[in-house]
Amino acid sequence: MPGAAGPFLPRSRDRPEERRRRVAPLAAVPPAGEEEPLLRGIFEIGKRSCDVVLSARRLRWSPIVPESPAGDSSTALQVKEEIIEMKDVFSVKVKRRRFVGQKKGGTLLGITVFKCLHKEENKLTDCAIHLNNFSEDHCHSWFSCLKEILNGFQNRPKSLKVFVNPSSHKREATHIYYEQVSPLFKLADIKTDVTVTEYEGHALSILKECELQAFDGVVCVGGDGFVSEVAHGLLLKAQIDAGKGTDFISAPVRAPVPLGVIPAGTTNILAYTLYGIKHVVTATLHIVMGHIQPVDACTFSTPSRLLRFGFSAMFGFGARTLALAEENRWMPSNQRKNFAFIKTLADLKTEKCELSFLPLQIPQEDSYENDRKKKGKNKKKGSKDQWHKIQGDFLNVSIMAIPCLCSMAPRGLAPNTRLNNGSMALIVVRNTSRTEFIKHLKRYAGVKNQFSFPFVETYTVQEVKVQPRIESGLDAEENTATEENYPWNIDGDLVEASEVHVRVHPQLINLYGVNTDDLESSKATCNCI
Repeated sequence: MPGAAGPFLPRSRDRPEERRRRVAPLAAVPPAGEEEPLLRGIFEIGKRSCDVVLSARRLRWSPIVPESPAGDSSTALQVKEEIIEMKDVFSVKVKRRRFVGQKKGGTLLGITVFKCLHKEENKLTDCAIHLNNFSEDHCHSWFSCLKEILNGFQNRPKSLKVFVNPSSHKREATHIYYEQVSPLFKLADIKTDVTVTEYEGHALSILKECELQAFDGVVCVGGDGFVSEVAHGLLLKAQIDAGKGTDFISAPVRAPVPLGVIPAGTTNILAYTLYGIKHVVTATLHIVMGHIQPVDACTFSTPSRLLRFGFSAMFGFGARTLALAEENRWMPSNQRKNFAFIKTLADLKTEKCELSFLPLQIPQEDSYENDRKKKGKNKKKGSKDQWHKIQGDFLNVSIMAIPCLCSMAPRGLAPNTRLNNGSMALIVVRNTSRTEFIKHLKRYAGVKNQFSFPFVETYTVQEVKVQPRIESGLDAEENTATEENYPWNIDGDLVEASEVHVRVHPQLINLYGVNTDDLESSKATCNCI
């Protein structure tokens, strides 16, 4: 039977000094700052016998190099040590050889460690490191120790509620989930409860009744509109569980579990903003690894009721484009959106409205942490005199609590805001010629400032009220439009309303992902205009 060190140790009748092997220098006593080794043993890695050391934070190994006859150790000293950070490992499995149809047992080959690997352009991928050893006892002790370390990462989910929208984009969401996402969840030993939605609002109705205590997170597979529905349902469920009314919510409670977004739509703004790229495996691994990012969210309300929770909204051009696209659902997705964009641009018109907003009363040079603390103090001192008003004819009004990155706007539709700085970007495009408006839209695709036009105004705000106005009589006195509803584009979902009040709520929800400030610059380009 192989010894505790494994079957790759040489067995010879020669004298011990003649069968010595020199191990590339792994310190017997860890240097200052290094952790005490938990296990040390011999495995075959990449067809070479290696001395492997496991600590709570690292897995490292070096090939075992035979000592030269002359006793020269220079070769061993040149051997490169390989290191894996345990925080990058998401799974470990016992590896066995089995016959076709064999479900259990099989010849032990060793253990396999699965690691999350960072690649270019913000991509993540998985890779496997095979540690071969035929000793059952040896592999069992290593497997148990590795599993114990992985179980110590508290943010990593063990159970997820998954919603899949089969109608998203090219109806690929179900295939994307079962072919790319589910195998990684299974590899990471994550239990899933999957619902493939059957109609619009299905996920929302389930979330209202769902016992979220049974799950570590919620995942949605779909486009922006579906993500908006699930995020709204998750936050609405939090208010219901807290005993709050859902008609008017001034101080909402936080979502109880994080939300994960798997991009399976056309634009995928939230996925781009969280991951810096539209890449299914990257999104899945952020969820598996438990990368959690607190994110600001907004409430969109009329004077009488809550419309929904969300992250961004557009009124005017952006909303009319979405409304026209929804009217032509019979078209293929990309064709429908291109048609709606060109048709709305050809029929370009303004909306007459009044905007009231509460500016963020905080110096921009302060750190974000100080921003949040000072913001709380300023709110207590706030008065009605802080509200500003502008009115006129507007081509588009954007209200965004997140940067809203996408392939058409690599820097974001609102590049000056952040995921969780407790503010919204209010971007107002006043009436101008079609040519100038197109120039403004084209700027989003590059690195130039898309707001450096005389007809574009930007504000950093805490609250916004949008009141469309109508003209009555020939001499046109303006009145607030109280009955007529207007289209709104809220996170890619079409909502109809008249007067809308938008409030930002700092860090209201946790999303699986990272801060976009920490990501590489996106190399996405736009050729749609």
